[in-house]
Amino acid sequence: MGKRDELIARYAEDLRTKCKIEPDMALLTKVTIGCGPAIYDADGATVAASQPSELATVKTNFLIRKLGLKDGPELDAAIDAVLDIYGKSERNKYRAVVYYMLVRHFGREAVYA
Repeated sequence: MGKRDELIARYAEDLRTKCKIEPDMALLTKVTIGCGPAIYDADGATVAASQPSELATVKTNFLIRKLGLKDGPELDAAIDAVLDIYGKSERNKYRAVVYYMLVRHFGREAVYA
C-alpha cells in the first residue's frame, strides 16, 4: 500500500468515525488526488479552521475556482456546516475530507467524473 492509499484510508476512517458519513471511495480518491502534493505536507494537508485567511482560501480556490460556484453567503455557510460536522474541537481537519464533504454538499461530483 502506497503513501497516498494510506492517506485515503485515513480520510475514509475520519469520514466514518468523526463525520458519521460512509464515503464513496472512488470520489474520495479523486478528491484526494485533486488536492495534489499538499496532502503530503503537514501544513497543507489540514485546514486551519480558526484562521479566516485559510477559510477564504478554501472558498476562493476550491469552491469558486475548482467547483465553479458563484460567490455568496451560501459558500461560507457550507464551509461552516462542514466544519461543524467534522467537529469544531477536532484539531486535524484533513483538507481532502473537508473538500469531499463540500463536493457532496453542493452535489458537484461531476467535477471529478
